[in-house]
Amino acid sequence: MYVTVALGIVFSSLFILSALYNNPNNISWFRSSSSSSPPLQHLDATSLGNTSYVYVNNNPTSEQDTKSAGGVWTVPAGNKMPDLKEFRLTKEMVEKRTKDNVIIVTFGNYAFMDFILNWVRHLTDLNVFNLLVGAMDTKLLEALYWKGVPVFDMGSHMNTIDVGWGSPTFHKMGREKVFLINSMLPFGVELLMCDTDMVWLKNPLPYLARFPEADVLTSSDQVIPTVTDDRLEVWQQVTGAYNIGIFHWRPTDASKKLAKEWKDLLLADETIWDQNGFNELAHRALGPSVEGENGLFYAFDGKLKLGILPASIFCSGHTYFVQAMHQQFRLQPYAVHTTFQYSGTPGKRHRLREAMLFHDPPEYYDSSGGFLSFKPSIPKSLLLDGPHTVESHFLLVNYQLKQIRTALAVASLLNRTLVMPPLWCRFDRMWFGHPGIMEGTITRQPFLCPMDHVFEVNVMLQELPEVEFGAQIDFREYSFLQNPRVSKQVKDSFLEVQLCDKQSTKCHVANETIGKGALRFPKHSTEEMFMEVFSSYKDVKVIEFSSMQDAFQGFIDKERETKFRNRVKRYVGIWCCVETHDPGHIYYDMYWDEKPGWKPEPPKTREDDHPPW
Repeated sequence: MYVTVALGIVFSSLFILSALYNNPNNISWFRSSSSSSPPLQHLDATSLGNTSYVYVNNNPTSEQDTKSAGGVWTVPAGNKMPDLKEFRLTKEMVEKRTKDNVIIVTFGNYAFMDFILNWVRHLTDLNVFNLLVGAMDTKLLEALYWKGVPVFDMGSHMNTIDVGWGSPTFHKMGREKVFLINSMLPFGVELLMCDTDMVWLKNPLPYLARFPEADVLTSSDQVIPTVTDDRLEVWQQVTGAYNIGIFHWRPTDASKKLAKEWKDLLLADETIWDQNGFNELAHRALGPSVEGENGLFYAFDGKLKLGILPASIFCSGHTYFVQAMHQQFRLQPYAVHTTFQYSGTPGKRHRLREAMLFHDPPEYYDSSGGFLSFKPSIPKSLLLDGPHTVESHFLLVNYQLKQIRTALAVASLLNRTLVMPPLWCRFDRMWFGHPGIMEGTITRQPFLCPMDHVFEVNVMLQELPEVEFGAQIDFREYSFLQNPRVSKQVKDSFLEVQLCDKQSTKCHVANETIGKGALRFPKHSTEEMFMEVFSSYKDVKVIEFSSMQDAFQGFIDKERETKFRNRVKRYVGIWCCVETHDPGHIYYDMYWDEKPGWKPEPPKTREDDHPPW
């Protein structure tokens, strides 16, 4: 039995109830790429999953709507850039932008401009305008100014490129956050400080106002739930690090003291990571609880009142994209922070795209060569039968990899952008050994796993030399054709390709469709057959295959095939990690099926620890 209704029996009722629960007046239920929506009992694999990816804001605030709303998106008059002195951070600048004495701040360099614009857009879509963005380089400052985004100069004079997580420059950026907090708290305003790689899904200010006694409220890397509602985490049970990507500071004496000691600690030792420094200070003294049932506790010097935001609704990359904790607890999330992912900045961007939470420019939602998609088909036995083991996980993933490999080849052949299918996994991925899913978490098995769990998204986006790797193969996230930002013109320009057996009398190559937008096409077709038939459909925006199993016989040009292999075998990464072996990771292999006796095993020695090429 093949699961084209991807675990509908198991998950559909949970998913539908969650989506309906999370469906107030400003969100809508979106249909699949075809012109007619399937009934709920026939939702396919792109419609089901462990996260609520199929609802989006249906009433986003346009740039025109916000011209008078706090000045955000109001494009400045004239064409002359003001003097940089006008962008200095001052108390007057901050007070002008506050609401109820709260200011929401993020910062970054030009490399993160698309994340920053996305961050701003999500807030303004929620009718939240009391925000400011710190620019770490002049290029970003000028770009944001001309887009009407409230911006100030941090005077950092940083590079405009992506500096990479963990690099010395990355740590320098983190220290700027500490300096910024110390600069703004004396202004007497409440400060909601955010990293640029997070988005707001719901106005957080009413929630934060529920805890007026708190000096600091912080998010965390907690993956094991300590509460099942919207209370603060039970601090005694929190084992994850406090994450400073989302945290709220009130201008109290206690918070100012913590901020100053944090700054002094980092200045005294340049090797200390800003988040580790914060955790070190906060954990200097923990407890007791602040009197009352508010979830606050004393920390740092025994006087600071600290609260840990619930990870189910102030989500990490694990609690949102893997566990879907908010969905399982029937809660509306406030935020998602793209932590716990494996492909650097491109992986963060792709996670948000999968969840339809990233505002790309209009050209992203079209392609001159059109799009190619296919309906993945997975046997029930691979998804649901037997125990969850390393072997059963790889059997499931490898089955999907083979179909994706064929789809990549066809997309390359037809010069189309591949819409990736949803990926199903039995095992979670971490940086350390674990039994398949982290003990104490509520990760469901199997689950719809983020693409970066299996694929090296950053490598797929690299401009590799064509002489060695062939032409770039563009791709989009699996939810792309459900995204309302994709135009009706693209979605309606649609051709369904039904694979058939050559022996069948009804299976013949023809340039006429058999019905409304449908075409029969033989399995095991040659390169020439693909080119001959689909050259007639170059103007069709979306070609969707009923399957990719046995669709393509292979490249005739051996040089082209070699380049293709060189490219796609680098597309897959590792699963990590078994508990009883060092190293404990296992490499995915795009061509696993060509190696008799292939088994999912970690490298036997350090010398064997390399990708399978």
